[in-house]
Formats: sequence, C-alpha cells, structure tokens
Amino acid sequence: MSHKIIIAGIGPGSVDYISPAALNAIQSAKILIGGQRALNYFATNDQISFTITANISAVIEFIREKILLDDVVVMVSGDPGYYSMLDTLRKNFPADSLKVLPSISSIQLAFARLALSWNNATLLSFHGRRPTDNQLKFSEGKIIGMLTDSKYNSKTIAEILIANGWSGDSKFFICSRLSYDDEKIISTTLNEALTIEEIKHCILIVKS
Repeated sequence: MSHKIIIAGIGPGSVDYISPAALNAIQSAKILIGGQRALNYFATNDQISFTITANISAVIEFIREKILLDDVVVMVSGDPGYYSMLDTLRKNFPADSLKVLPSISSIQLAFARLALSWNNATLLSFHGRRPTDNQLKFSEGKIIGMLTDSKYNSKTIAEILIANGWSGDSKFFICSRLSYDDEKIISTTLNEALTIEEIKHCILIVKS
C-alpha cells in the first residue's frame, strides 16, 4: 500500500490543543474523514470528505476505496492512542499503512488543569463501557481518571466508587467542556457529587 492512513488527533475541542503536525495534515488533506462537527469546522470545498457515523463498516469501505488514490486523513477527538478509532483501523489495515499524529487528550488536560501528576494514575473509560470492580476498587494513594458518557455520569460514577470502597469524603473533580470558553471544573467530594446535578460527557478524577 503506497498511500497512508493518517490518524490525526484534534484535541479536546479548542484548536489551540491540536498539534501542529495534526493540523497541517488536516489542512493539506485531499481526502478527509471525521465526525460531522469536525468536518464542519475543518473541511473545505476542495477536499473529498466522509462523515463518521455509527456505521463503521461504511467508513472502512470508504478508506479502502480512497486509499488507492491518495493519503486519507482520519480526524479523531483527543489523542488517537486513547479510546479512538485507531484500534478499529489496526484491525482492518496493516500497521505500516498507518501514521498517527497525536494531540492533547481531554484527560491530559484535566490533570494539567488540576496541576496533578498522572505518573501513577489509573486511566479508565465509562464511555460506552463499564470498568471492572477490580479496576475501580479503593486503595491508599490511588488516583483514577475517567472518561464518561450520559449513562455513566458524575453522579452514577460517584455511587459506583463508593460501592467499591471509596470514602464519601474522597476528593472528586468534575471537569467539563475542557478547552472551551465555558470550561468548568468542580472540586467536590463523592458524597457531595450525589447531591448536585449530574454532569455528562466529562472527565472525572477521584483521589484518595
């Protein structure tokens, strides 16, 4: 395969957090794939574009067709190496046909906003899945960073953590709309998170 599939991370939201290499690949692409919001922002009239939907098979078939013509740039949110389409693309194409251009992920930015090191943090995703109780269980000095969705939000995850041995007084950080003008970070506890309005599609960090 002479052409490459370039997986370009577009960061947590704001263009300020896209790496120059990823941004250059997106802007110079002849064939561009991404979610509708990303295409609305980045795609130009002279690019061939394709929208990522729940029909991933259609995305793969489009890539198989267009890779014969030129490089294909696939935009993914955050960092491509963390819960993105990269795993799916590796299953369908040879690894040497892929070029990954990372940008800042939302979970990286959350730790940065809190001036917290994530050297020893456990990173988990509740986005369309549920980590095991063993991954979630409390231990002294443990820090967990979590992706969330609508079902698993700041309130339901607080309940799950308490059920897995975390004290209700454990520090709990709710980080939403990271990098946007309306970014909001709430520093609270697990107990208090049960009493306030739940926040969906955010980053949660719990610290013992």
